[in-house]
Amino acid sequence: MAAQMAVNSGASLWGPLKELWETVDGAVLRRQPESVHLLDLQLKKHKANFLSLFKNPPKSAEQREKVRKASTEGIAIQGQQGSRLLPEQLLKEAFILSDLFDIGELAALELLLAGEQQQPHFPGLTRGLVAVLLYWDGKRCVANSLRTLIQSRQGKTFTLDLSGELVAYTSRFTDELMSQGLTKRILTLVSEISVTREFERLQKERGLGNEKHRKEVSDLIKECRQALADSLFSWTCQSPLTKDDTLALIGHLETVTAQADGSLDSVNLALVMALLYCLDVSFIEQGTEDREDLLQALPLLTERQYVSAVHSRLMDSQPWKLPGLQAVCRLSWALSLRVLSQLPQGSALVEFTEGDEALADLALLGDVFLFMKEGMLGCESFSQEEFYIRRLHSLITDFLALMPMKVKQLRNRADEDARLVHMSLQMDSELPASLRKDLDHLMTLIGEFYSKDSFGLELGLEFWCPTDSLQHTSLQGSYLGMALQRPPHKQVVLSKFVRQMGDLLPSTLYISYLRMLKGLANGPQCAHYCFSLLKTNGATHSDNIQGVSGSPVSWEHFFHSLMLYHENLRRDFPNPDAAQYRHPPMRGITQRELEGLTSFLELLTTIITWSENARLALCEHPQWTPVVVMLGLLQCSVPPVLKAEVLHCLAAFGKSPEIAASLWQSLEYTQILQTVRAPGQRQAAGIEVELNEIESSCEEYPLTRGFCHLTSTLVESSMPVNLGAGLRVPGFQPYLNFLRDSVFLPFPTRAYRRPAEKWEVADAVLEVFHKLLQDYEPQPSDFVQEMVELQGEQVPAHKPPGHSIMFHLLNDSPMLALCLSLLEEGVRQLDTYAPFPGKKHLESAVLHCLCLLDLALQKEVMFMDLLRESQSSLLVSPLEQLLQGVSPQTRRADHIVNVARYLYHSSSNPEASFQSAKILRRIANYPNIQNRLVGDFTYDQAVSDKLLAGFVECLDNEEAEEGAEKEDDSDPQNKVSRIRHETQIHILNLLITSLELKTPNLALYLLGYEVKKPVSTTNLQDPGVLGCPRSCLHAILSLLQRGTEKRSGPVLTQQAPHLAELCYQVIYQLCACPDTSGPTMRYLRTSQDFLFSHLQHLPFILASNQIAALSQMSWLMKTAAIELRVTSLNRQRSHTQRLVSLLLDDQPHTQHSDGETGMEEESRSVSGFLHFDTVSKVRRKLLSVLDAIDFSQDMPELLQLDFFERAQIEQVISNCEHVNEQGHTVCNVKLLHRVLVAEVNALQGMAAIGQRPLLMEEVNSILQQVVERNRVRRSLSAKRNALRSWRSLVETLLTACPSDLIPADDRQLIIRDLLLDLHDKVLSEDAAGELMPIVAGAVFTLTAHLSQSVLSEQQQGAGLEASSGFASIANSALHLILRKLLDFILCTGGGYQRLRAHLYGSLLYYLQIAQKPDEPDTLQTAGKAMWERLTAPEDGFSKLQRENLAIIESYGKSLMEVVCRDACDGHEISRMLALAVLDRILSIDRQNQWLVYVCNSGYLRTLVESLRQDDVALQSLLTPQPPLLKPLYIYESKMALLTRVAKTGQGAVELLRCGLVAQLIECQVFDMVPDSDAHRVMRDPSGFIPSPLDRYRQILLPTLRLFQVILTSTTMNHQQGAAQVLQWLIVHADTIQALLRCQELSMGALQELSLLTGIISKTALPGVLEMGGEVNGAALMEFQGHINRFQRLCLSLLGRLAGSERERLLKQAEIAAPGDSAERREEMEVAMQQVCANIMEYCQTLLLQSSAQAQFSICLFGPSGSEPAGRDGGRTDLSSTLPSMAHSRAPSLGLVLYLLKNSAADFFRFHQSHRQSLGKLQSLDQLPPEELKELCQGLVSGPGGVEKIPSVQRNLLAKRRLVQLINSRAKLLSLCSYVIETCLFVLWRHLEYYLLHFTPTDPKDLLPGAGLFRSRLTDDSFGGLQASGGRGLSVSRVSQQDLDLLKSDMAAGFGEALQRKLLEVEGQYSQVRSRYTFIQALVRRIRGLLRQPKS
Repeated sequence: MAAQMAVNSGASLWGPLKELWETVDGAVLRRQPESVHLLDLQLKKHKANFLSLFKNPPKSAEQREKVRKASTEGIAIQGQQGSRLLPEQLLKEAFILSDLFDIGELAALELLLAGEQQQPHFPGLTRGLVAVLLYWDGKRCVANSLRTLIQSRQGKTFTLDLSGELVAYTSRFTDELMSQGLTKRILTLVSEISVTREFERLQKERGLGNEKHRKEVSDLIKECRQALADSLFSWTCQSPLTKDDTLALIGHLETVTAQADGSLDSVNLALVMALLYCLDVSFIEQGTEDREDLLQALPLLTERQYVSAVHSRLMDSQPWKLPGLQAVCRLSWALSLRVLSQLPQGSALVEFTEGDEALADLALLGDVFLFMKEGMLGCESFSQEEFYIRRLHSLITDFLALMPMKVKQLRNRADEDARLVHMSLQMDSELPASLRKDLDHLMTLIGEFYSKDSFGLELGLEFWCPTDSLQHTSLQGSYLGMALQRPPHKQVVLSKFVRQMGDLLPSTLYISYLRMLKGLANGPQCAHYCFSLLKTNGATHSDNIQGVSGSPVSWEHFFHSLMLYHENLRRDFPNPDAAQYRHPPMRGITQRELEGLTSFLELLTTIITWSENARLALCEHPQWTPVVVMLGLLQCSVPPVLKAEVLHCLAAFGKSPEIAASLWQSLEYTQILQTVRAPGQRQAAGIEVELNEIESSCEEYPLTRGFCHLTSTLVESSMPVNLGAGLRVPGFQPYLNFLRDSVFLPFPTRAYRRPAEKWEVADAVLEVFHKLLQDYEPQPSDFVQEMVELQGEQVPAHKPPGHSIMFHLLNDSPMLALCLSLLEEGVRQLDTYAPFPGKKHLESAVLHCLCLLDLALQKEVMFMDLLRESQSSLLVSPLEQLLQGVSPQTRRADHIVNVARYLYHSSSNPEASFQSAKILRRIANYPNIQNRLVGDFTYDQAVSDKLLAGFVECLDNEEAEEGAEKEDDSDPQNKVSRIRHETQIHILNLLITSLELKTPNLALYLLGYEVKKPVSTTNLQDPGVLGCPRSCLHAILSLLQRGTEKRSGPVLTQQAPHLAELCYQVIYQLCACPDTSGPTMRYLRTSQDFLFSHLQHLPFILASNQIAALSQMSWLMKTAAIELRVTSLNRQRSHTQRLVSLLLDDQPHTQHSDGETGMEEESRSVSGFLHFDTVSKVRRKLLSVLDAIDFSQDMPELLQLDFFERAQIEQVISNCEHVNEQGHTVCNVKLLHRVLVAEVNALQGMAAIGQRPLLMEEVNSILQQVVERNRVRRSLSAKRNALRSWRSLVETLLTACPSDLIPADDRQLIIRDLLLDLHDKVLSEDAAGELMPIVAGAVFTLTAHLSQSVLSEQQQGAGLEASSGFASIANSALHLILRKLLDFILCTGGGYQRLRAHLYGSLLYYLQIAQKPDEPDTLQTAGKAMWERLTAPEDGFSKLQRENLAIIESYGKSLMEVVCRDACDGHEISRMLALAVLDRILSIDRQNQWLVYVCNSGYLRTLVESLRQDDVALQSLLTPQPPLLKPLYIYESKMALLTRVAKTGQGAVELLRCGLVAQLIECQVFDMVPDSDAHRVMRDPSGFIPSPLDRYRQILLPTLRLFQVILTSTTMNHQQGAAQVLQWLIVHADTIQALLRCQELSMGALQELSLLTGIISKTALPGVLEMGGEVNGAALMEFQGHINRFQRLCLSLLGRLAGSERERLLKQAEIAAPGDSAERREEMEVAMQQVCANIMEYCQTLLLQSSAQAQFSICLFGPSGSEPAGRDGGRTDLSSTLPSMAHSRAPSLGLVLYLLKNSAADFFRFHQSHRQSLGKLQSLDQLPPEELKELCQGLVSGPGGVEKIPSVQRNLLAKRRLVQLINSRAKLLSLCSYVIETCLFVLWRHLEYYLLHFTPTDPKDLLPGAGLFRSRLTDDSFGGLQASGGRGLSVSRVSQQDLDLLKSDMAAGFGEALQRKLLEVEGQYSQVRSRYTFIQALVRRIRGLLRQPKS
């Protein structure tokens, strides 16, 4: 029991029932798939609710007790753990509710809890009031479900075309209900439930809230009763009731009473119609295919008791409460009996069928036709139900057709009565009392019944039989268009009835016969038949002028009478000045004549409204001239009512534009509205007088309304420009003035006998204003004061009427004030929710006011612009500012608030709320107003809540549907749902516009954000939590969330794609805006789980609206990208993880937990159990979204024009283009249409008129083409946006999300899939070019990530297995990616160069994958034999590289061509990347195919020659403020490529052949060395733009490197290269010497020096100078001088670097950049060692080339063994020793020895650290974290950077740093050992020369020695040139003691310790490298030299 006593928080009396109704509605009315199954479940569950309809759960003591204890012990609630304590107040309310509705206590408690939950949906109501609504809503759901189920049955009247299965199911179910006594239950409920009774009960318990609540409750109760009655009606429509049920129904009807006006209410009407259908057998005649089955089911034929029971019940003489109702039932039964008597089955029922006459007589006595007209037609729901109309139609026509004798009797009786009346009139006696008016009533009924045709059924056609004279095919009645087929008998009888009744018509029936005709003429075909009837009636007597004997019902007769009246009354036309004009003699027209004339005019109006032929035929009739006669009548003194009819009739004529134009002229001519005052006329005449004097005093205004109606019609048909020309200033202005000043402005203050008429007048006049403003387009001419000539003088012309209205609306005019107060009045009236007279017209007037404001806002921009340009003196204010004015009624600025309040009435007034939303959206575009608006909206809390509720209600509306264009407006239901949908669109656009403006704005207020505090402090909650009202954000979310839990996905995306797109956009904007982002994303994530639930349904596929589907996905993906970024930043791993796996997983998810899993899920889990890992893969979500973007785009074909010039049309089209709100450039089709039609109209001449239709056709085809173009643009734009969003989502996934969320192997496979799919789509034949750039961008990012991922995986995992290839991604996949990339590059062809930049970037990243990472140089490799290295297996890198190259080469010349072309010219970035690609490919191209192509095709020469053009640009770069760095980057890329080319001998030779060096010699940029100090000031603070000196180095260093490479590569033609480079050195000698002399040895300077010295040392080759060609002696001398200078500078540089400056420099580096000192120090050391090594190599080369033997060698170093002074590197000694040494004499040998010692010491230091680092690398995992941090510090910028790096990353960085360290140490070691070897060699050569071959001189014996030395030097001319005589002199001054000193110094310096060290170096290093023991030999020789005894 306890379990049953749990409370259902959804309220068992409401929640489940709501669900039931949704299911029934979905299955039957919306025909949703798979709904039969759900329906079955629901009906089984709720069967009891139907069986005991509306029965409430009973009260019980046990429940009462349980509820009472809920405040102390708590109560269990379903779906929640534990029990919940409820407040005492709630329990009290529950007991009140339980007593009020007599329901169980628990049920009452549930209702209250549900009320509390639903409260946010009902702002302003307490939970108790909401519970009342829910209670009745639950009842309504049951009743509606019942009605819908019964409607779905198959039967005799209608069908809903549902599936057989569903119909069979619902029929079974409802049959069962019926058999259980449904009818009696319904009848009881209908009589029990009544609004007044319920209201009394509620009132007593305070169960009624505000007006809106009262209205909602009463509507719900009414709807319950109506649905129950309709259920019964629907049943009887389809299948008959049983005998008992029928009798029960009759019994109920006996007690029915009428409403106050004598009509039935809609519930009773439904029950009456149910009975009529019960007794209906007319369907038998229809001969449908299932007729036999229906006959079998008809109890009238099969059950005798049924017939007898019903018959006796209806024959019973006991009168009912409504005798008329009894008469209707009797008539219906009589007709059924008559039909039965004609059937074979009817013979058994003779005793009853005999009684049909008697029954009919009884019915007629009961005034059956009068009751039908007043009691049934008088009910307003009658005309809204098609099957009521059809049944009554069959009742009337059956009576006329089946009982012709009765009809005849009626006619005879009427004739008799007419005679009696006539006699009594003659004799002035009383009218006889026995008069019956049955025929009169019948005719009036027919007239009334057929004149309302809300479904366009044109049932009246049955009364017209097409006669032979009318055999036009277009006018065939409803008969298959077969001209001669005989119409059915019934139709013949009916048409005879119409004709005969008109023959010899007694005067008493004249008016009712006309009314009948008016009804039967209602419809296009009926009107035509009626017109013909009236024409033929008068035709036979046309010769008789008097028309006395002609039929009184004919055109002839009517118009003749009219003319007579006119003649007659015109004679009495009074003199306007006569005093008695006010009381004209009314002798003209009697009351009876007045009625007759009115009826005739109504008939005429009906016919000409429907039939254009009739309109033209009558108007152009020469004798009748109806228009003239009627206008004449208007001038006579006729009662206003008749004049009004005449005006309505004229309005009907004015529907044809042809007639309208002349009608205007006639109106003006007859001065109905006096527009011209005759001179001397004292008082006005015409309609104005009638309005002010006659109508005002009568307090009735038919004439004014008629005039407004006429004007409205005429304005629509034709607008007169020169109306009244000649007599007054032409134009419409007087009419407008009259309407505005005499009709509109005074309307509120006039008195009205009928209150409704006030609003009718307002509505009529506002309609005219609305039409005038709608057709007005501001033109420049409107603002120029034009003059017209009038009676010889110039007077100002009138402006168009629209201009005048605009002017009044843009000023604080009475007209605007009245419009605004009308809006205020309207919303006040609507807020009462009470019906009042004229409500419909008030609503219509309000709608016109809103439309006027909207149009004014729409047109004011153009209006004001034109006004400004025209410099006219008009003063206007923008309407949006006027709307902020203060309202005189309320004394507050609340006009805009009033407009917004209409949104609150969207359920009752959808159109007003639509216009209101439109106006607000227009106003929202003005940022300055938004701020004020927020204040106005929030000023009064009650109003503020109401406004918010209004917006929310509009958005929440369930009935809104996205309709097609305007096609389906025929159905009012569709129209309303389309309007509701448009309203939602406008509100969302309002939000979107406002969100872009600064805060506070309307959107924030509507979406529930803080407006008074900072927005970011908002805390969004579910509605109702912490008193948070339901805001637009909640409404938008609930719109989007509908259906997300089902498989089909969000319903909105399918049903209203555009709306969904805007909803997603609003949410994206909220997430993207920094202020709102935080609160929004928190709310979406926690309360809604919004993104996950929507992303899982991607992609949205909509065949019908692809554009909208793409936009929806686009906004959603953008939002998802933001979410991923934010959750990653905030480290909310689980959120990120969920989204990532949703988007990327290829394993199927089981997402649906809503009981919908169905069979396949279960079977899948079983199969998963059986076959272990064979889970089928699904497509990754991201890929399926990509699939949904169709890359192909069908383009409209070119225009095919016959008349227009294509180029001009294209020009016009482009002039009409504008950028719309979504940012698409589209063509304004309406504007284009206007332009083209104006062009066509401007054509003159006959030919143009003849060709007009063809021209218009062509205009049409142009417009269609433009519409198609707009669609294509929108489609492409949508695809672009979707693709961009997709790309940003992919990039966010790969970049922003923590990398460990996607394991490396998965990551690579994902990227592979994405890349391959992207390429497949973009490479398909029909892919649109516009999408390529985005794809290229995505490809670039993806390839970058792929390369990164593969590399990091290789760094983490060690060795590559050669087999499968790389990492997780197989080689084959990589090859595939490469092929696609190259295809993509090729398919872009000549254009799209910028796009290829992305692709080149991708290609570079891709090729990087196969690049071998740096390996540590362990110094052991030399140990391996050559053979081992050759036979080693190929590693993964080289294999992949080889295969890549094969693929690249398979593309052949075409690819080379594209890349080379891009490298040579075009956009800078693509040039740089193309150069880089070439560089990369050349580096792996072992066969040199590309090199050959580049050389042979001339691209290389082009590149080389372009260096000259770069010179100027590069020079500009060296100015202190450079323009752009682009030239520098391109230059660097070029040089890198040329350097790459030069690395092969072939390439180097080719470069020399292309004149590379010659080009560089001519470049002047090398000579522009910037001054280093001058530019310190100009430093770029960001550090991005390098200083001028750095820029200079960036230009110089690549050149030097290139030279170095060329010198190294040219082995064969070495001298040629060296000579050219030497020439460059000499041309730029000044610069070079300056650089060598450099004072500040910074890092950059050292790099320059290391390259320069390298080049100088390599150019020092024998015979280089001769290579320069025929050089004459003088030039040779000059060259020699430069070279000597280079030599001197190099040696002095050696002194600086080997000497004491070295330590100082290293210290300086540490001080300069303490952060990365280790790095810098290392670089400096390498550079210095390099310079020393280069200079020593230079010395060695010089020594070697001077001579092979030591005795002929030159001397470079002086014979002094003393080492450079000051080992401590004191600055003083340096300055004293170095400069003097540098310039005066050669450096001493001691320097070389010093260098040797230092190098040996350095060697061991470096070796030690190299070993340590190697050790660390091998045990990387065991290193303490501090050391790891220290290692990473160098590679991570910024403080605290290391802390943020994950540990895996940290290990990788440490490893990379160690490899760097090891390799730089290895480099240093090799340089040291080289320096040691060269030093030893130089020492040995010099010592050998000095100690063995040199003859010292005494000071006195100088000359011979000098001569000897010089002569010896000249032997070898080259050597002699190299070493100049000056050096020789300095050496030759050496005395013997110098030599001895040298020997002892050397012996001391070159001691045992040093020798040991040197040999150790060789042991540790050199022998590993080579087998030769070079150091050992030299040490031995030097030792020998020094030990040699003195000679």
